[in-house]
Amino acid sequence: MKAREVRGMEKNMFNEKILELKKELVKVNAQIVIGAALKNPGQARKIKKTLAKILTIEKEKANKKPTKVSKDLKKPEVGKKA
Repeated sequence: MKAREVRGMEKNMFNEKILELKKELVKVNAQIVIGAALKNPGQARKIKKTLAKILTIEKEKANKKPTKVSKDLKKPEVGKKA
């Protein structure tokens, strides 16, 4: 899943996708522990990365606040004498 796709998701979709990935990760980890041959050995790593990507973007959205630029916070002019 690409970051662009994740950013377009809504809050309820985030939660559904997170639950889905966590369940899938538990299944893959169980297969690894019992020693079963996996179809794709890198699947656990891929799931973890996708889960981290979703959680990171969700945090970014939660922490994003509109910023105001004040007009009186101009940079002082350098080299001019009063």
